[in-house]
Parts: sequence; C-alpha cells; structure tokens
Amino acid sequence: MFIIETYPVAVFFCIITMLCWGSWANTQKLAASTWRFELFYWDYVIGIVLLSGLFALTMGSMGEAGRSFIPDLQQASSDNIGSAILGGVLFNAANILLVAAIAIAGMSVAFPVGIGLALVIGVIVNYIDAPVGDVTTLFAGVGLIVVAILLNAGAYRKMSSSTGNVSTKGLVLSVVAGCLMGLFYKYVANAMFPDFTQPIAGKLSPYTAVFLFSLGILVSNFVFNTALMYKPFTGTPVSYGDYFKGNMRTHLTGVLGGIIWCVGMSFSIIASDKAGPAISYGLGQGATIVAALWGIYIWKEFKDAPAGVPRLLNIMLLCYVVGLGLIIAAR
Repeated sequence: MFIIETYPVAVFFCIITMLCWGSWANTQKLAASTWRFELFYWDYVIGIVLLSGLFALTMGSMGEAGRSFIPDLQQASSDNIGSAILGGVLFNAANILLVAAIAIAGMSVAFPVGIGLALVIGVIVNYIDAPVGDVTTLFAGVGLIVVAILLNAGAYRKMSSSTGNVSTKGLVLSVVAGCLMGLFYKYVANAMFPDFTQPIAGKLSPYTAVFLFSLGILVSNFVFNTALMYKPFTGTPVSYGDYFKGNMRTHLTGVLGGIIWCVGMSFSIIASDKAGPAISYGLGQGATIVAALWGIYIWKEFKDAPAGVPRLLNIMLLCYVVGLGLIIAAR
C-alpha cells in the first residue's frame, strides 16, 4: 500500500485535508436553492463510500509496504472492524447535525464553532491516546482555537441581536455537532496498526479502516437521516420519493461533496503515521479557516452584520491561523 515517508509530506497531506474538509460544503450551498440538505446528504454519503472503496482497491493495494486491502480485510479482528465502523457512526451523527447547521446558519458559523470545538476535543482525545508532539506548543495552539470559537460565536450573536432574524438554532446544532465530531477519529486510529510499515495481526491498514468507517456512515444514515427527513429541524418533511425526483446534476453535486470530503479523510489518516493522530486531525480541522473564508467572502453570509462584526471575524481568522501554526510546530 502507499504510505508517507516523511513529516513534511505528512503536513502537505494534512493541508490537502484542510482544503477538502473546508470546501466540500460548497456543494451543499450550490444545491441548497432547489434541494433539501436531507436529500443532498444521501448523495454525499454515497460519494464517501465510493471513493473509500476506490482508494482501498488502488492506493491501498499497491506497492510492497504494509498489507494490501483484501488480505487486510480478511485477517481483521471483529474488535477493530467494530471500532472503525463505530467511528463512522459517531462521525455521521455529528456531521448530519453540522450539515443542518450549515443550512440554517451558514458555513462561516457552523464550521468555526462546530469544527473548531471538534478540533479542541479531538486533539485532546487523540493526544491522550497517542502523545506525539510538544504538549505546551500543541495546547497553546488549541487555546487560540478556543479563543477563535468564542469570537465567532460572539460575532454571530451580535449579528443575530442586530437583525432579529437569525436563529440561534444553527449555533446550538454547531456546538452539539462539534462535541460529537471530536470523538470519532480516535476509534478509526485505534483500529489501525500504528506503524504503517509494520502490519500487526488483527489490526487494519489505513485504507481498510477508512473503508469500514464509510460503511458505518452508510448504515447509520438509514437511521439518522431518515429521522431528519420525517422530523426536520426546519421546513416540511421530505420522503424517499422526493429523493428520486432529483435530476442527475443535483445528485452528482452531492456525490462530489462526499468525494471531496473523503479525499480529506483518507489523506488525514494516511498522514497520521508520521504526524501523529492529534496533529494530523488538528491540522486537518484547519478546514475551519477555509470554510469561514468561503462563507464570509464568497457566500457573503455576514453581509448585513453591524459595525464591529468584521473586526471580530478578522481577529477570529488570525487566531485560527496562529493556532494551527503552533499545532504544526508541536511536532
């Protein structure tokens, strides 16, 4: 299987993760005018499963290093298979709430609050499991991320009180999503053999782990998304019949969103060997900056904000940039 040999290359892969995780939600924004997020989300999940399978059969089966996908899947223990699938279930519960928050509050709120909180929780949880990196530098970066989250929430509440027409439901959903999102990565990481050049019996390769993770997303989606379709946070209920009324372009937009996200997840997991799970996950969640820039400057989600809000947003972005720099330097 393909593996990364050096830390600088691992950081590069994490940057690709950051760009992918911060940009996939644009596909939801593109579909939002004619397509409910609950329907979009089915295509998004299909995209994740398709790409994870493709990566497993190609990158996960090439070269001499590690263990290729099919033999790896055949020898995997039930505990490690279950751990990777559980990671997918936890992620799906978090992500579907995040997508709902994006639909209600926009990318520039849902990502900084939800994913920022997930970054903080994820770095702490993953560092406890695998303490890689200088703890002082790492958590100084995490502290700045916390400041950025508070600044973004403050900017959102200030806009809400000024306009009177912005619901706090999106903010609440972002917080709940972030709490769940910070937990999923450790279950995927724990299912894998830690040194990708040295396979361990019963443990999973990164490609097998991501594929099983995607199956956890798919299976749980029949519970989580079905519930939201018939009991949505906003708007009227939708049905499976509505899903099949979508045109090919609409469906492909959702699939593209899933593919973009899965590239990020796969690259993050591959990079975790050299970067460590805490740094790999934390740096990938720099997606917050990318998503906030899309939301603020492209989608104009704060265009009606009162005076003072732009300054808060600029300070928020600065805190994120410096915080992520410290996370990189921690290794």
